[in-house]
Amino acid sequence: VQLQASGGGLVQAGGYLRLSCAASGTISSINTMGWYRQAPGKQRELVAIISSDGTTNYADSVKGRFTISRDNAKNTMYLQMNSLKPEDTAVYYCNAQIRALGFTRTYWGQGTLVTVSS
Repeated sequence: VQLQASGGGLVQAGGYLRLSCAASGTISSINTMGWYRQAPGKQRELVAIISSDGTTNYADSVKGRFTISRDNAKNTMYLQMNSLKPEDTAVYYCNAQIRALGFTRTYWGQGTLVTVSS
């Protein structure tokens, strides 16, 4: 099983980006999925999570600006990021609880860099 994150890049403040995270492999089911980020010199923090039934939760810092979603048929999760701020600059990682070959474990994607210029 692999998670592949994509969609990062350089954008000006006020702009937008859409991140994707695709799971591949012999997957039985995917439970909670989430986006985390780690800025230079800081600890990794939760950005948003989405459960298998579509329930979402967001960090206070991104509420109203970011939207997490998932397409269960495609085993893919998205993060629509609007009104980006320089403080959103970080490496964004996706995370998912995946059941495969009879075992459930947490997987991490490789990270995608988001840079917001002022």
